[in-house]
Amino acid sequence: MTGTAKTTKSTAKRAASADPSYDGFTAEERAAMKEHAQEMKATSRRRGSAADKAAEAEAAVVAKIAEMQDSDREMAERIHAVVKKSAPELAPKLWYGMPAYAKDGKVLCFFQSAQKFNARYATFGFNDVATLDDGAMWPTAFALTKLTAADERRIADLVKKAVG
Repeated sequence: MTGTAKTTKSTAKRAASADPSYDGFTAEERAAMKEHAQEMKATSRRRGSAADKAAEAEAAVVAKIAEMQDSDREMAERIHAVVKKSAPELAPKLWYGMPAYAKDGKVLCFFQSAQKFNARYATFGFNDVATLDDGAMWPTAFALTKLTAADERRIADLVKKAVG
């Protein structure tokens, strides 16, 4: 590549990132990808027994929840307790900087705080390994602004069904 071609390419890159109509990754999305890379490195460096690794992963989830803003933190703490009680076989882990719960190493469900992507509401969602199939169409994510006892029961039921 010539010097002119390199300059043109880097100039175009800068222009695209400064252009508000640029449709690339947001700063929040880039940060989530960096967090995921760090999580993968941390997972590969963990030493010790399976129980030690599981405890370390759960401690990371609890620490991430503690960093959240008030209402999101309260919902995440309650969801963490509900998921652990209704599906103790799921393994807590961080996933793109979010508390998540895995079955056989694959993320089954997750909590996304509203602040994570500057959203209007937090989200509790399921990935494709969740067995929530109901016909040709079914919900895989739920918006949360607060949690009631009825919401917690519904989440518990969904998590149990998702595990299979």
